[in-house]
Amino acid sequence: MQALGKSNDIDKLDSVLKEIVLEYINDMIFIMKVEEGPSFRYVYINESARRATEITKEDMGRLLEEVLTVELAARLKEKYIQLVENEEKIIFRDKVCLPGGQQVVNESILTPIKNDSGIIEYVVSITRDVTPVMREKKRLTNAKNRYRSIIEHNLDAIFILDAKGVIKESNIASGQLTGYQKDQLVDKTIFELFHASVKDDLQKTLDDALTGRPVTLDQCLMKTSDQKEKVTSVKAVPIIVKETFDGCYIIVKDNTISYKQNEMIHYMALHDQLTGLWNRKALDEHLPLFVKSMEDTDQELSVLYLDLDRFKFVNDTLGLKGGDRFLKKITDRLVMLTDEECLLYRQGGDEFVYLLKNSSLEDTKKKAGEVLSLFHQSFTIDGQEFYISPSIGVSMYPADGYDANSLIQKAAQALFQVKEKGRAHYRFYQTHMESSFPNYIIMESHLRKAIEKEELFIHYQPQMNLTTGDVDSFEALIRWNNRKFGFVSPGQFIPLAEETGLIHGIGEWVLEQVCIQLKNWRMKGYKNVRIAINISPKQFLQEQLVETIGGYLYKYGIPATCLEIEITEGAMQDTQQTLRVLKELKELGVYISVDDFGTGYSSLNYLKRFPIDILKIDQSFVREIESNQKDSAITTTIIHLAHSLGLEVIAEGVEKEGQVSFLKEANCQKAQGYYFSKPKHPDELEHYVLM
Repeated sequence: MQALGKSNDIDKLDSVLKEIVLEYINDMIFIMKVEEGPSFRYVYINESARRATEITKEDMGRLLEEVLTVELAARLKEKYIQLVENEEKIIFRDKVCLPGGQQVVNESILTPIKNDSGIIEYVVSITRDVTPVMREKKRLTNAKNRYRSIIEHNLDAIFILDAKGVIKESNIASGQLTGYQKDQLVDKTIFELFHASVKDDLQKTLDDALTGRPVTLDQCLMKTSDQKEKVTSVKAVPIIVKETFDGCYIIVKDNTISYKQNEMIHYMALHDQLTGLWNRKALDEHLPLFVKSMEDTDQELSVLYLDLDRFKFVNDTLGLKGGDRFLKKITDRLVMLTDEECLLYRQGGDEFVYLLKNSSLEDTKKKAGEVLSLFHQSFTIDGQEFYISPSIGVSMYPADGYDANSLIQKAAQALFQVKEKGRAHYRFYQTHMESSFPNYIIMESHLRKAIEKEELFIHYQPQMNLTTGDVDSFEALIRWNNRKFGFVSPGQFIPLAEETGLIHGIGEWVLEQVCIQLKNWRMKGYKNVRIAINISPKQFLQEQLVETIGGYLYKYGIPATCLEIEITEGAMQDTQQTLRVLKELKELGVYISVDDFGTGYSSLNYLKRFPIDILKIDQSFVREIESNQKDSAITTTIIHLAHSLGLEVIAEGVEKEGQVSFLKEANCQKAQGYYFSKPKHPDELEHYVLM
């Protein structure tokens, strides 16, 4: 009886275990009896299987084909038969469409159960829904592929390094940048790809990245497989696996082209385009530094301000092009005296400046004499001999001033004395020269009354559309015919107007006259045109500028699109103020152009930040685009740059047919200059341009 009791307990325990294990686990359990054929008959399914399928307890004892659809029954029977024939466990996955239409992926394990005779009597199928697992796996695979695609197809070179800087993997762009095949890069150190001069910086960048801090390294010099040098920027990004730093990514961007362009722009900004000498901007930057250096070392510094005597007659005889050739020959001689202590600048036109560092009075006298002696021999142009002499004014630090402006001004005053007293020699500045130096007091007095006496007038220079040959825009150019001085160059009276504050009244007068002219042309039925007005830097800083422009447009009924506000780099020094005014002008609807583009170092930054519509290529580049490779390259670069930014381009100072052909080929939209027309009175334009 006791044994029988134990047997009953075991039966009860088996029943409980069966209920717990089979009925309440999440996996679906199917037990099939194997019969002759073979055929398969349901003998048991658990609760999970009943919930997931349409099989019920009433289906127990029925054949597989009697319970399932034909298609599903056939697929399962094939697996069961395979199990019976091979007598080995089978694992497979199958897509199943649930009653609600949802598709799931099931993973099944088929296990044979044999009787005492070794014959398979039952098949046990344990099935679970692996759809979430498959989805997660697919998500991870897609994420991995997207991540891989970001690296592999990135335009920048990407290297995967270990902690020692050894390359373990790289993308397609890395081979294109370095010239090596991808397999050649594997196991190289990253240092092998860069110039030895940047090794320490690169090592520090790598060390920082391995501590978890992303780092950027600019202007990093790379060596390609054929030993060419490329200027790059490097970003180091740490690789973190399970909270452990496991190497880093090195992202290398090729900045060679932009670096060379910036170098060219920088060169253009500080060098005279005709002679290649340092220009006035460079002088303004260098002289204060040299003064400070002399102050620190208790040394003297000299400024030799040189002007060519009667050079106007050279231009009249040889023409502008011949005059430029003459200036180049003169420059070749002047450069002969330069060294580390003697620097030469072209101040503009036929004016040059020598800066003599660590130069005593006697040293300066000697140098001035050497400059004069350079002109004892003639210059030959087209087989013709020409003689020319220089006049030189000299100032010295610290005797004549403690700042750059004072030294230049006093050298100019000494130069004036040389011009007044016979030319072709040099003089040092003396205090009595200030009283005799020509000031602009009288000219200022006349300029103040120029509007009242109707001495100011405006000429308009057409801007030719190089594609159509039409003219639909002009530049307004102010002129002054004074009863005492005659025709005064804008180069003389505009600086005076800016210095005295008269520029505000003159600028407003120009603005109103242009609006009146536009109204008159519209009333006469001429086609709509756009007129560009130069706004001086000081005028641009007026608080009421935008309001004034808007007022005149409204007063004369002129569309804002008929007006173009032309500014120079000098008007853009206060970035915040410039951005505010330009945005207000754009809201008004006028066009905005940048004059003399390319002559300032910051021009590219202005294009990036400010809402500009038009670039005007400075005539210093246009003058020799046929013969000077640098000028033609610079001009083409500016045009392409403007087009890529969606800006219109206008070339200034066009005087020759060859220049026109070059500009057309470079896809420059418009050009102005004497080749097409000099600035003209409005009446002349009505008869020859606007008809």
